[in-house]
Amino acid sequence: MPSAEPARPVLVLGPGAARGASTVGSLLVRFFAGWLLAWAAVWSPSAAAAPLELTQFEIGYTDEGVVLSYGLNFELSHAVQEALSKSVPLYFVAEVDVYRSRWYWRDRRVAHTARTWRVVYAPLTATYRVSSDGLSQSYPSLSAALAGIRRSSDWKIAERADIDEGARHYAEFSFRLDTTLLPRPLQIGLSGQPDWTLQLDYSARLP
Repeated sequence: MPSAEPARPVLVLGPGAARGASTVGSLLVRFFAGWLLAWAAVWSPSAAAAPLELTQFEIGYTDEGVVLSYGLNFELSHAVQEALSKSVPLYFVAEVDVYRSRWYWRDRRVAHTARTWRVVYAPLTATYRVSSDGLSQSYPSLSAALAGIRRSSDWKIAERADIDEGARHYAEFSFRLDTTLLPRPLQIGLSGQPDWTLQLDYSARLP
């Protein structure tokens, strides 16, 4: 007579386990739905952003060193604003390099400084949070949030000791919306997109 097969264990899920699996599945669906909405906002078709204009650029000297005051005029494209409204963070970067001219060799860089601003929309409070240099502040509107990015006064760009008397020095300034700092999945295909291109480069001699 053939021997009976051993009983196989049967896994029985109770109501609590079923509810847990359902909750996890719901969270995963919400997570991927959020990323799809953000990706769709980044890729929404729109006109290019308005040109970035430099309205002020003044270099001076204080007891602290060489300082720069600048003013910018720019607006964000519809696609960028749409992405921001979906809580996609935006990053703006300003950089300054100070060079000493040398006729006998390549110009020597004597100073470098940079600032990065992170702007993100908080839907629960309907405010825009701007973070830079370890500090953050909330604003009631996008215009107010960008005001502190569009203008800067007495930004220290070099030490006095970096500047040689009698020598010619100049500063190279750049400002941009930096898409390389976006979450990596949202960076795909953004290179060269006109509505995500916001950049200005300017050079001026030190007084």
